[in-house]
Amino acid sequence: MTPRRTRQNSVALCALISSVMALGTMAHGANTTSLGHTIVLDGLEDPWDMAFLPDGTMFFTEKCRGLSVRLPSGDINALLGMTGTDGFAATADDLFCEGQAGMNGVAIDPDFDENRFIYVFSTSSMSEPASNRVMRMTVNDDLSSVSDRTDIVDDIPYKPAATDHPFGGPGAHNGGRIRFNPGDGFLYVTTGDTHNGEVPQSPTLVGGKVLRIDGDGNAAAGNNAPDGFDPRIYTYGHRNVQGIAFHPETNTPIIAEHGPWHSDEITVLVPGGNGGWDPRPNMAGRGDCPDNYCGYMPNQLDGMNPFERATFMPMTDVDTYPDAMPPIWNNNSLSQGMSSAEFLTGEQWGAWDGNLIVGVMGIGFGGTPIGQRIDVIELSDDGLSVIDVTEMTLPMESARFRSLVQGPDGSLYTAVDEGEIHQLIP
Repeated sequence: MTPRRTRQNSVALCALISSVMALGTMAHGANTTSLGHTIVLDGLEDPWDMAFLPDGTMFFTEKCRGLSVRLPSGDINALLGMTGTDGFAATADDLFCEGQAGMNGVAIDPDFDENRFIYVFSTSSMSEPASNRVMRMTVNDDLSSVSDRTDIVDDIPYKPAATDHPFGGPGAHNGGRIRFNPGDGFLYVTTGDTHNGEVPQSPTLVGGKVLRIDGDGNAAAGNNAPDGFDPRIYTYGHRNVQGIAFHPETNTPIIAEHGPWHSDEITVLVPGGNGGWDPRPNMAGRGDCPDNYCGYMPNQLDGMNPFERATFMPMTDVDTYPDAMPPIWNNNSLSQGMSSAEFLTGEQWGAWDGNLIVGVMGIGFGGTPIGQRIDVIELSDDGLSVIDVTEMTLPMESARFRSLVQGPDGSLYTAVDEGEIHQLIP
């Protein structure tokens, strides 16, 4: 896991210098179509998420290994390992991975300088049945260890057994992104429906939801959950949210969500809002479905026109839930594994300054193009609608883009399932 610089970086840097010499100055407002590139880390096992300190220190998770930190020097400290791992400063034998579940999101407390708190979303066998948890830990001064683990959320559903569905193994639809909103200071936690038809619309099960909590796990004021709902619920009726970002001017939360063989969605969240996903049998004119989950119906494993499938099993069912939060974009009605979201900010990004980006991991099904890419999405001034979508020109091969995070240096960092963390330099 040693940093190395690629040839692409040198080529891109030469091209950038030549352009600047020719033009004298980079025109403000020009799209960034040529990016420098460095592989920051390689040889990882399913890197899932990253979080930065202002000096460039990068905490990162590997789904089946644990939490580590890359220092500005490039040295790596392995902090908290999962069951069966070695080489970490500490291990937690209750933490495990299976399928999509494991150690997923990581976030740094806004008051880290004072409290040294870091938060991790991980699957745990500590309860029966197993669950997903949000854990808070204290990082020591030299970033060599963590201590004082406190599970501030311990009841996020985890799928324990296989079912008769595509990708139907344990751990499916696990959510897992955690982010602090710089506007309100609360921690937002995204969760998945675990292939359980009852979960998304359930008032008490916190799967298929976005939670908004404080650093102790308490419900945030103003969540506006409907009567009878768990007060930690900010929005509900979701399928599998793995991306959340906050508008750089309004701090409004916006999510990226996996679609069911159709309609990956980007949605602007409203407190107490319903995402409109309801895969229960005997709803909206449907009958029985395999293992009480209609999420891939009407024909789970056969390709068909995505518009026809969406009519039978809509991602956002506005007929059943007229007040559901409408998506502002649905990936042209295709499902290609839209996983992560971030906003690009800073003049270095030219016309892309303030634009939303989403990572697409790529799922080819029934004639759908695989579509591994990063999309740049220009929003309206109020952030409530999409004006234009551009595919980012990549300086490296496409991959399964699991996480997108802008670092304190203004570059974009992306973790890919193939085992690398890349730095894209505007």
